[in-house]
Amino acid sequence: MQITRDVVETAIGPSDWFTGSVYIDIVATPAVPSRVQAAIVRFTPGARTAWHTHPLGQNIHVTEGVGLCQRRDGPVEVIRSGDSVFFEPGEDHWHGAAPDRFMTHLAIQEADDQGSPVSWGRHVTGEEYGAAPSSLSS
Repeated sequence: MQITRDVVETAIGPSDWFTGSVYIDIVATPAVPSRVQAAIVRFTPGARTAWHTHPLGQNIHVTEGVGLCQRRDGPVEVIRSGDSVFFEPGEDHWHGAAPDRFMTHLAIQEADDQGSPVSWGRHVTGEEYGAAPSSLSS
């Protein structure tokens, strides 16, 4: 058994990866032979990731608030506290908070053989983000 004390400060999400204010708390980093990493990610209203893929897929579990997510060429989906989303390996996608709500999720993914858990793309445009359902109750 190994206990890791919480000594890492909350990080501000890099502007290359996110639009808006995002805060990240690392939960798990890979320690050989494990490849799993996890983080709690807090999005302020309207904040979101850039388009990105994960070589071995990604699971997110919404712990608080209301968010949005989309896979390439799919509709923008509303996600809420208690919802989980699995993005397939290599599936281009984004996720973030609804325009007027905070959203927090636990993100879990694995690093590939080269140690990379993610490949970042371009930022989600306002038009793409704005394609969310007009009513977030759906």
